[in-house]
Amino acid sequence: MLCQRCHKQQATIHLTEILNDEKRERHLCEDCAREEGVAIKAQINLQDILSGMLEAHESTGRDASLCCPDCGITYAEFRSQGRLGCPHDYEVFAEPLQEVLEKVHGATEHVGKLPQRAGSDSRGQRELMQLRRQLQDAVETERYEEAARIRDLIHKKETAGETR
Repeated sequence: MLCQRCHKQQATIHLTEILNDEKRERHLCEDCAREEGVAIKAQINLQDILSGMLEAHESTGRDASLCCPDCGITYAEFRSQGRLGCPHDYEVFAEPLQEVLEKVHGATEHVGKLPQRAGSDSRGQRELMQLRRQLQDAVETERYEEAARIRDLIHKKETAGETR
C-alpha cells in the first residue's frame, strides 16, 4: 500500500484516529510520518540483545569448549551467534545457560502472572505440577523419605479438591 500523503513510498506507519466517534485510518511512509510529527519507535533486534547479554556473561574456558554431540555447535559459537543449534543444546549448555538466565531474569523458572479469571484452580494446578517435578527429582536422586513426603502432599491436595 502506498503512502496516502506522498503516494510514492510504501506505507509502513498505520494510524487509527477516532474523532467525534468517527474512526479514520491513515497509512503513511516513514518520511511523511516524521514530517507530521508522528513518533516512530525504533525496531529492536532481539538477537542483538541476546548476543549482548551473552557477551556480558563471563564464561569460563570450560564453558567455551562445550560442544553439542548432535548438531556440533560449541558454546562459543552460540555466544557469538545468539542462537542454539538444536533442542539438545539446552541440556549440553545447561550450566552456563542457567547462569545467564539467573543474571538476566533473577531466576531460572518462569513464575509469571496468572489471569485473575484463572482463579485458584490454575494456581493449584501449577502447585501440583511443581510438586510432581520435585517428587520425580527426589526419586531420581534416591531421596525416598522426601519423595514420600511430597507424594503424601500431592495426594492430600488432590483429595482436598484444590485442583481438578
